[in-house]
Amino acid sequence: VRIAKESLKRMKKKVREITSRKMPYPMEYRIQKLNQYLLGWCGYFALADTKSPFRKLDGWIRRRLRMCLWKNWKTPKTRIRNLIKLGVPSWKAYEWGNSRKGYWRISNSPILHKTLGNSYWNDQGLKSLQERYEFLRH
Repeated sequence: VRIAKESLKRMKKKVREITSRKMPYPMEYRIQKLNQYLLGWCGYFALADTKSPFRKLDGWIRRRLRMCLWKNWKTPKTRIRNLIKLGVPSWKAYEWGNSRKGYWRISNSPILHKTLGNSYWNDQGLKSLQERYEFLRH
């Protein structure tokens, strides 16, 4: 049993609505809504015999959240300050904080990948689809 492409499209559309850049939701609210939706979605599709879509979706969702966080930081000054708070060396924070790349592109940058990785989002309360899938399958 596999997950249909249409189902994945609908799920991604819903996640895009929750993680929309133009909606000024606090990050806690976004994570709460995502957990609520994704855990139900995962429970329904846990019958699927493949776990790779869950792993890929996990990464895509974290990238969407990194994009939202980068947009929320707004100015280079705020971005630099927050990157330094997260443990990035100041010279790297200046380099990336002043980047002119777009939100989506920078959300896949090595600096945000490292500082806003899996452990960061776990600490923020985001539940992993892959972990939930493996829990439901065993």
